[in-house]
Amino acid sequence: MRNLLSICCLFFLYVQVYAQGQSTTYSVRIDPNTVIKDSAGVKYDYLNVIGLLKSGKYTLVANSDSGKRNEYILVRRKQLPVRKPESQPVAGMRSYYESKPTESKFFTTGQLFKWFNERDINGNKWNEKTLAGKVVVLNFWFINCPPCRTEIPELNELVEKYKGNKEVVFIAIALDEKYDLNNFFKLMPFDYNIVERGRFTASKYGIHLYPTNVVVNKAGKVVFHSSGYGSPTIAYIDKEIGEALKAT
Repeated sequence: MRNLLSICCLFFLYVQVYAQGQSTTYSVRIDPNTVIKDSAGVKYDYLNVIGLLKSGKYTLVANSDSGKRNEYILVRRKQLPVRKPESQPVAGMRSYYESKPTESKFFTTGQLFKWFNERDINGNKWNEKTLAGKVVVLNFWFINCPPCRTEIPELNELVEKYKGNKEVVFIAIALDEKYDLNNFFKLMPFDYNIVERGRFTASKYGIHLYPTNVVVNKAGKVVFHSSGYGSPTIAYIDKEIGEALKAT
């Protein structure tokens, strides 16, 4: 029980929010504590809101009438005022793509990564020797972690993008056992190379927040690391992979 209590899932999302009655937007972070209602005042579950926002048909408007900073109204995009072409961004507003993910507490950008010695569920060996000169993309996760599950489809898209590129290796360190993982993958495939029972490996780096994503370049240095789920995370992983591949 003590081990279970030490595990924490970080689940937040950066989104563009409209100021009420205006066509300007600004970036905010929403999480399970954020109050989100529709125009009728019906409160929405956080996970349902994420699905609606990802559909592209809905967005959020700041609820200035409530007097609360962390409260928003869920609306269909066709209900929004249209910004005129000549309108300029409001000073100080951050775009969605400028919202860089929060760095994890477990690594330092530029540090040499201390390699593990593991074998994945398909029998492949992963260690300093087999990963030398590769761009390595790591994901630390477990099945009963909602934000971990949420990002899997997007992580699979990354694997598909670099499919056939032998210089890039994707490895997921799962805390779960092989039997449970195989049952889970029947419902939600995960295209990373999966290492089971990775609690010891995760603890080696002091990781206790999930998911945690890391990118290590060909020189074995950490170039990206973040904990928690947020929309910009996957884009930044992709960006760092691309830059690491260009480096000589």
